[in-house]
Amino acid sequence: MSANSPLAWHPVPITAPIDIRWWLLHRDSLTRLIQQRCSQFSVDPIFQSLAPACNDELNIMNLRRDELALVREVYLYCGDTPVVFAHSVVARKHLQGAWRGLSRLGNRSLGTMLFSNPLIHRAEFGYKQLNSYHPLFKRACQRLRAPPANLWARRSRFTLEEQPILVTEVFLPAIRGLTI
Repeated sequence: MSANSPLAWHPVPITAPIDIRWWLLHRDSLTRLIQQRCSQFSVDPIFQSLAPACNDELNIMNLRRDELALVREVYLYCGDTPVVFAHSVVARKHLQGAWRGLSRLGNRSLGTMLFSNPLIHRAEFGYKQLNSYHPLFKRACQRLRAPPANLWARRSRFTLEEQPILVTEVFLPAIRGLTI
């Protein structure tokens, strides 16, 4: 896949605005960062089911186009305002292994689980400016009054017992209000 491919994710968010870049580049738990800046943090799960992964997730997760994976999508809220749309994908075959607890997360943050286990390792980030052609853009904008032209996202693979989960975080416009 070439760097200019519409499916490409990039190793550096060069063109991201500085206030968004701070969030994109931070390696700590996004949940924790938002909680530090927001007195009323909550997680609103909107989807969790076996479903196809996005086309640009197939290779990184070693999934076939017709293979179902567990897809979980949530909004992270500061008060009544959604600030992040999070999307995670794990292969169905790993739901009996390392990631068996995913189905019981409910309205708890996946990040809390990922950052509390020292055996979980995070790979490098990929970055992308999503637009209306990307399926995650459309889903992320469902709770926005006026969808922007694009949204910045980052993703990384976490592994536990050599079993990966891909986590994508889409930064919504209101995240800018939480920047120090």
